[in-house]
Amino acid sequence: MIRIPARSATNSAMVRLRSGLGIPVIAVGTLGGLLGAAYVGALHLLSGLIGPDHHAPLVQLCILAGVGAAVALVTTLGGETGNVELLVDNIHVLGGASDVRRLRTLIPASLLCVASGSAMGPEAPLVQTTGTLGTVVATRLRRSPTDVRILTICGMAAGFTVLFGAPLGSAFFALEILHRRGLQYYEALIPAIVGSLCGYGVYLALSDLGIDSVWHFARFGVLSSRDLSVAAIIGLIGAIGAWVFATTVGLLRRALRPVPTWGRYVLGGVTLGLLGMWSPFALTFGEVQLNEIVDGRLALGTLAVAAVAKFAGTSVVLATGWKGGFIIPLFFIGATAGQMAHHELPMLNTTVLMACAMTALCVGVTKTPVGSTLVVTEMAGLALLPVTMIAAVVALVVSSRVELIETQRARNPLPAAPPPMQG
Repeated sequence: MIRIPARSATNSAMVRLRSGLGIPVIAVGTLGGLLGAAYVGALHLLSGLIGPDHHAPLVQLCILAGVGAAVALVTTLGGETGNVELLVDNIHVLGGASDVRRLRTLIPASLLCVASGSAMGPEAPLVQTTGTLGTVVATRLRRSPTDVRILTICGMAAGFTVLFGAPLGSAFFALEILHRRGLQYYEALIPAIVGSLCGYGVYLALSDLGIDSVWHFARFGVLSSRDLSVAAIIGLIGAIGAWVFATTVGLLRRALRPVPTWGRYVLGGVTLGLLGMWSPFALTFGEVQLNEIVDGRLALGTLAVAAVAKFAGTSVVLATGWKGGFIIPLFFIGATAGQMAHHELPMLNTTVLMACAMTALCVGVTKTPVGSTLVVTEMAGLALLPVTMIAAVVALVVSSRVELIETQRARNPLPAAPPPMQG
């Protein structure tokens, strides 16, 4: 890992803003918020037409199969959409996205997938879109490759904050998801925070939601030394869970290699529909369902089915190439595991268990210790920061060999001039 002193990193970020990058950063954050609001609005409208809340399970099975066929057709005619993994690679190698034309298929394909009840969320497609927006702005302004990278990360931060409602955590998440050992593009830290705040403000103004948490956790009282030990244990368990998730997805991908790409899309829809007939928790990415988990009213058996169903649904659609992200589903599985642990160990704090499990599982897969910690604690309560940070650090260390986003790597030098962007 390349180490840069905190003082020089901060000064570098401030110099970037003073040298003419301030206005582009604000522009990218603002445009990212606008684009995020439009995406989320379209997603809600489409969910009302093809979402699982409005149809019987058998009808939804047919819808999901049809969506798989539609995505196969869209990508066949318009080309593959790429993914966040490709964007991460391009940020390291080129500074930003390489082809804006991928959005022509990514946006409609991802909207169809997520709206129809996919067990993956809109975070990955939206972040890929807003990150590409940052690249477009930087390229049009003829900025240096380093500035292209900074503005691309700003766009990603704005996309994350639209969905998480946690500006600081979203900025760190956008920076950390590029690496396996913590953020290393320190010069983008302050710009990413500014871009995230701009995107958050625009989205709040347009959605009229107000500043409130996406999920409402119970009051957790005063933390004790026992909670710190519990957090470390949960970090270890979360790392194991991350290994199980990454291994399962890897095995499914290898098993599906002989199946043509279009067939995988259809197979993913059919399999997800069948899982949905078994349990409704297999459908959707879990943002709304998580409130049912947080309430603490579900029985242990129901929680176990919910966790297994979401795990299976997310693994299947991820392995078959459906468009979406797995961060919020991982939060759901973590919160469900925390509630299950509370059923067996009622003397332990429910909110501590859920928050630590959400953080640890996400960190184990995405390698975002600060970002995941801040996102969860901004929603569950900042006083949980000590325990969630312990869970995150333990999960990061123990899961060092777990690899799902294969393009995550150390800081990479850029060429002197940015390559021409296609599209």
